Amino acid sequence: MNKLFLLPVAIVAVLLFHTRMTTIAQPKSERIVRYTMKVSLDPEEKTIDGNMELTWKNPSNDTIRELQFHMYLNAFKNTKSTFVKESGGQLRGISLQSSDPLNWGWIDILDMQTSDGTDLTPNIRFIQPDDDNEDDQSVISVALEEPVIPGQSITLDIDFKSKLPRVFARTGYSDDFYLVAQWFPKIGVYEPEGMRYAEKGQWNCHQFHSTSEFYANFGVYEVEITLPQEFIVGATGDLTNQHDNPNGTKTLTYLAEDVVDFAWTASPDYLVVEDQWKDVKIMVYLQPDHLPQADRHTESVKAALDYFEKYLGKYPYSTISIVDPPLKGFGAAGMEYPTFITAGCLWGIPDWIRLTEMVTIHEFGHNYFMGILASNEFEEAWIDEGFTSYFEMRIMDETYGDRHSFVGHEKFHFGDWEYQRGSYTNSGNPKIAEPFRNSWEFRHGGYGTMSYNKTATWMATLDRLVGRLTMDEIMKTFYEQWKFNHPCGQDFIDIVNEVVTKNHGTKFGENMDWFFDQVLYGSEICDYKLARIRNTRTEPPEGIHEEGGNKRTFKSIEYESTIYRSSVRIHRLGEVIMPVEVLVHFEDGEEILEHWDGKQRSYELTYEKPEKILWAKIDPENKILLDVNLLNNSMTTKPKKAVLWKITLKFLFWLQNTMQFFSIFS
Repeated sequence: MNKLFLLPVAIVAVLLFHTRMTTIAQPKSERIVRYTMKVSLDPEEKTIDGNMELTWKNPSNDTIRELQFHMYLNAFKNTKSTFVKESGGQLRGISLQSSDPLNWGWIDILDMQTSDGTDLTPNIRFIQPDDDNEDDQSVISVALEEPVIPGQSITLDIDFKSKLPRVFARTGYSDDFYLVAQWFPKIGVYEPEGMRYAEKGQWNCHQFHSTSEFYANFGVYEVEITLPQEFIVGATGDLTNQHDNPNGTKTLTYLAEDVVDFAWTASPDYLVVEDQWKDVKIMVYLQPDHLPQADRHTESVKAALDYFEKYLGKYPYSTISIVDPPLKGFGAAGMEYPTFITAGCLWGIPDWIRLTEMVTIHEFGHNYFMGILASNEFEEAWIDEGFTSYFEMRIMDETYGDRHSFVGHEKFHFGDWEYQRGSYTNSGNPKIAEPFRNSWEFRHGGYGTMSYNKTATWMATLDRLVGRLTMDEIMKTFYEQWKFNHPCGQDFIDIVNEVVTKNHGTKFGENMDWFFDQVLYGSEICDYKLARIRNTRTEPPEGIHEEGGNKRTFKSIEYESTIYRSSVRIHRLGEVIMPVEVLVHFEDGEEILEHWDGKQRSYELTYEKPEKILWAKIDPENKILLDVNLLNNSMTTKPKKAVLWKITLKFLFWLQNTMQFFSIFS
């Protein structure tokens, strides 16, 4: 063969090999960004020195003359930041405020240049798109010397330095434990006209608020991490290379594709437990004294993997890493990043308190509703947090039993759905806000209740109203249409209207907008009360009546059986209107299921029968979980005080213990 022919073949082979090494899979997303980073951890100074090559593609028809970046770690820089002002420097029982400089965090861009050597460092300025706090440095704007035209890409070479705070808001260090999250200059999302709610092309790059999380484009991350050899590392994506260096450090390279973020952890104390689910490698990074609880992490995440594959779609990544932070770093527990979650457990926690399982399942679920359906958590936290909480509820209840899934003691138990609903209805003010609002606008509280618990509760109510088969079709359709994209709330509502109308016609109205107007865009409550049962014996008629032109006297002997005029009265105490079913039970065992549109303030059902009404119940199948007071939904004419007292004691015991138990994690 001609050697001149071999040369181009060899070049092509090398290029193909290089491409395969740096891009393993066929793209699942548009891959707007690519980060290639080389970073090193300084355990003494708690800093990360980094160099980053960033390539960003203009996804719009607009000419882009500036770039915007998140500088998340600057939220922990001082007491003047928006994050610290909003949180009061307190989060999860941890105080950030300190005179020790090691406790604070920050990030600096040391140098920023384009691929042709143009220095953009002087063009960097801090902006505050959400408030008037000129001291907040969590977002920057960078004016470009040459604009990025539609479809074109720009490549930047960025040197940066990050200082990790003591663990706060799910990132930072505690002794020699590191949870490295939101740690690099991260480009915002440019939304073209028509994307989500954008009426024109715009940067969507919000400041870091105490109640907000994140929003980013899909991309590829290739991250090379250098740190002391004794550290054990876990990270987003796949470990593709590792080698020891002569100076006592080691370098690990991770590749993650079609993801919206990259996070990692390091500690010399981890015990790593590996497991497998189909073609997914499971890695649990445990504290040594938590090793006996490894199965609680692996088995619960397997349950989640099974469930999501069945009801949404196959997990599209090859790994899932679960981090168990130390007690002193517990502020890093309960957080999610693509293929990488933090859970947490406590030594000696009994098997029947399934907190570890709940957190693991919940945080894994975010891989679908934050990672694959990458909604904007700044503006619509309810999509990610609420949908994840809804599926957490379903998975927990199916796996461990709907009455035992959260707390499963033989003599005291309740399910995850009871926890979600109770957290909303017992929140103190379930009318505090509507779920649909920017996360930082929950100034007077309610962010968690509305985004997590109320949304999970109205999702479960929608599920029970339209039926599980229809709900599953809704969720699968939503997933298939919007995976590896950025859906908004209206996209979900459109699918609900489409599927419900197809399956049920106009049974629930022309569409389901009436439902969302109340539960998503409104803040009112749902409360139906069974106000009265009355059984009145009808007396035989007396006097004279006409019959065939003749006057006759009523004779009581003609009325051998007793007839009762019975009634059930229902009140609508709340403003939210739902279709209501009422089950009426008579003395002879006969039951009648009535259907009411739920609109009137007061509604009465009446009957004339030989049997009295014994009891009646609103919503007998518990479809309307949004009803804030289930205790007033039923009534009997023969109350059993002992049973009622037992129910009351159990409820009070549940409420007291739940509040005490969760106060340590709030």
